Amino acid sequence: MEESAAETAGQVTEPVTEPVPVAEEEEEEEDDNDNEDDLAGRFLQLEREQSALLQALPPFGEPVSHVYHPLDYAWEPHCDFVRRYCRTPKRVLFLGMNPGPFGMAQTGVPFGEVWHVREWLRVVGGVKKPPSEHPKRPVLGLTCRRAEVSGARFWGLVRTLCPDPHLFFRHCFVHNHCPLLFLASSGRNLPPTELPPAQRDLLMGLCDRVLTRTVGLLGVGLVVGVGRYAERRARRALAAAGLAVRVEGLPHPSPRNPRANRGWEELAKARLGELGVLELLEEKEGMAAGR
Repeated sequence: MEESAAETAGQVTEPVTEPVPVAEEEEEEEDDNDNEDDLAGRFLQLEREQSALLQALPPFGEPVSHVYHPLDYAWEPHCDFVRRYCRTPKRVLFLGMNPGPFGMAQTGVPFGEVWHVREWLRVVGGVKKPPSEHPKRPVLGLTCRRAEVSGARFWGLVRTLCPDPHLFFRHCFVHNHCPLLFLASSGRNLPPTELPPAQRDLLMGLCDRVLTRTVGLLGVGLVVGVGRYAERRARRALAAAGLAVRVEGLPHPSPRNPRANRGWEELAKARLGELGVLELLEEKEGMAAGR
């Protein structure tokens, strides 16, 4: 999960800035309709197909009180994120578990802590309300002032390594195994592991199949699971599909992870160095193009 109960316990706030407009001019003019012939369009179509299958799942039941589907009500900023940063094949896919209430649930972007999404990634778009909103977890979109610790740490590291986000997205992309957020009646985040077994198995099977299609579509050679859950799901899904894709793990930046509270950024940088990702990010543009 992008965020844990430990992250929601405190009122962590982000720097106060003026909200950006819902729409702005792109560097290159884009067609309003998704072009399924380009990579971003095909990826978005895959996600729409996944959304339709998710809608057809039976109700999850106790302990689930509310289910948020950001790829429905936050589709505009999600689509903007994909169209900006998923135009070319990706060698590395960073994989999270599922949205957090102050990350992707607000912005439609994986690990989508609002300040980084709005001010650094420059993602725009209107965010609607979920059909059933928990009073303790309101969706405020890109104007939300609560900061998600996991997302702030993850995108903060990426920003340190690649001051220009396009440098990161030359070779990398970020995705969640499951696009749904589950809340208990108290407002507590429910990880997929706490879902009723029958519904959990249906959901995980569906998400596993979409993950394998995503890896094939983007041409991914390395999946980096952010946290052990995402790493295990990726290994299982890709092995079951017969895909010979390397899967490795990165410590989760959540404050519930004791290691993450003792210098997660340095820990993560060391791990990315071991995996060869730092070297990839430091490639000169001409070298990358020549491969």
